[in-house]
Amino acid sequence: MPELPEVETVRRGLERLVLNKTVQEVNVLWPRIIESPSAEDFAALLIGETIEKMERRGKFLIFRFSHYDMLSHLRMEGKYEFHEHAQDALDKHTHVIFKFTDGTELRYLDVRKFGRMSLVPSGEALLHRSLAKLGPEPTQDYFELAPFQQKLRKYHKAIKPLLLEQTLVVGLGNIYVDETLWQAEIHPEQPADTLTNKEIERLHSAIIDVLDRAVKAGGSTIRTYMNALGEAGKFQRQLHVYGRTGEPCERCGTLIVKIKVAQRGTHFCPNCQKLRNRKPREHK
Repeated sequence: MPELPEVETVRRGLERLVLNKTVQEVNVLWPRIIESPSAEDFAALLIGETIEKMERRGKFLIFRFSHYDMLSHLRMEGKYEFHEHAQDALDKHTHVIFKFTDGTELRYLDVRKFGRMSLVPSGEALLHRSLAKLGPEPTQDYFELAPFQQKLRKYHKAIKPLLLEQTLVVGLGNIYVDETLWQAEIHPEQPADTLTNKEIERLHSAIIDVLDRAVKAGGSTIRTYMNALGEAGKFQRQLHVYGRTGEPCERCGTLIVKIKVAQRGTHFCPNCQKLRNRKPREHK
């Protein structure tokens, strides 16, 4: 599933490819991709609209058209492909086609058909129900330590699923939560309200650092992910725990283990990331 670094890389690619292009026609081949308005209205309203800006909020892409904002969430395997020629063969997993007045096309493909798009009036994207409750972006400018500490104190929930909720900070999916917790030396099942101030400081710094490095590397290529330019991410070369079950920890040499936390495969070092204040679970 594309996470924040992958989505940001897609945004940058689309910005290079479709900025200032004007829509001539929209073909919706799988109507369920469109959450609102209806697929017919969605296609009709975008005719004549120009893409003026490409933005991202959390894992959502925001296409800023002349009079509308289009929210796009890639979910599990959604992706965009840019085509110079409308005659290019159509992949069977193509579900939405944006045809531009210059003869080029932007196609949305999704093997599982889980991705979703919504169209709202210009300037209202951030007010959409899907974005309104999102936490701050994981950067020094927006992600402040003090509010993060205060919010963690309110939850006895395990830290990993809490970070996955996107309300404390956006952008952490399964891969990057595992990497962040390893860097901060925190067990993924450690209750949030039991974290020490030093642990929270390490976690805060790790979140910013891991996601920043992942963005710079173009994200991680896991399974089928490629960006809008057809390029693969390279951050998987920097992964310390994710996908490294049974390999020695780079810090202490203890073998990395994998367990289920909130129904998600979770990788960590049982020596560097010890569970406190409750009996550690057995690892297989």
